[in-house]
Amino acid sequence: MHTTTARDYRKIPGTYVFDGEHNHKGYALNMFCKSLDQESNRAAFRADSPQYLDRFKLSGDQRRAVLERDWLGMLRLGGNIYYTFKLAILDGLTMQHVGAAMSSNGMSVDEFRAMMIAGGRSIDGNRSVEEWSRG
Repeated sequence: MHTTTARDYRKIPGTYVFDGEHNHKGYALNMFCKSLDQESNRAAFRADSPQYLDRFKLSGDQRRAVLERDWLGMLRLGGNIYYTFKLAILDGLTMQHVGAAMSSNGMSVDEFRAMMIAGGRSIDGNRSVEEWSRG
């Protein structure tokens, strides 16, 4: 039986640690992404993405996240950033594109780059989800 273990890092907003639970949850999603290492699989996925995804035991939410390129959704659903980035590369995207897309406030790629050059997001209000409820 699979159980959820309380972890302090789950209290950090926007943090999706790839632990054993996440690994179990995202196994099929990550195996799909890993399959994109082979050109023949990339070609098959480009030709008919829904049919190609039928090869993997993705949940409905995982399937939707892949087809909609919901990068943050894939992480929430057990995706490993290194594997899901293989899909981004297939689409010709950089990590900066994906980072901007995962931003909660809809940043452009240029805004994301500028934020990172300036030192990243402020830690104020982002240390714990508990800070959000104190507002």
